[in-house]
Amino acid sequence: MRGIWKWVGLAGVAGVVAGGVLVARDQRKRNAYTPDDIRARLHQRFAEANKDA
Repeated sequence: MRGIWKWVGLAGVAGVVAGGVLVARDQRKRNAYTPDDIRARLHQRFAEANKDA
């Protein structure tokens, strides 16, 4: 019975590590945008939204 809990614990640790990797990768991707990039994208999305209306 002790072996089962060891594997469950290891699987939980692996899940937490994998989640942390995904969060860190997403954060790096978000930080790669400059303020000018964000502003340009917002202006583009606003223009597209007004074109449809």
